[in-house]
Amino acid sequence: MLHSIYTVPNFLIQGGDLTHHNGIGGESIYGGKFKDESFQVLHNKRYMLAMANSGPNTNGSQFFINTVKTSWLDGENVVFGQVLEGTELVDVLERLGTNSGKTRKKVVITKSGVMKKWF
Repeated sequence: MLHSIYTVPNFLIQGGDLTHHNGIGGESIYGGKFKDESFQVLHNKRYMLAMANSGPNTNGSQFFINTVKTSWLDGENVVFGQVLEGTELVDVLERLGTNSGKTRKKVVITKSGVMKKWF
């Protein structure tokens, strides 16, 4: 189970803490943290999927989807995808958020998958 989604309206929804389930942990499938990859893809539109981190080269399992253009994150967080379908679900999750990041209701991802192509 992913930790309850951390949601801040007009900013992002975040999840993926597989170790502590509370937003402070997470480790990559490679073990521990891994280095930043390319910063070529930008946070120049809504619904970009990016790695959450605690500084350079500290990627683990946490990720976020931005709900607004977040250009200030360019060069800080690696973008690795984009929500192409289901953006209305992202909007619903965003509306459950508060400025503290705590959601008004518990949010749990129960089924997910891998797409072959995202761009």
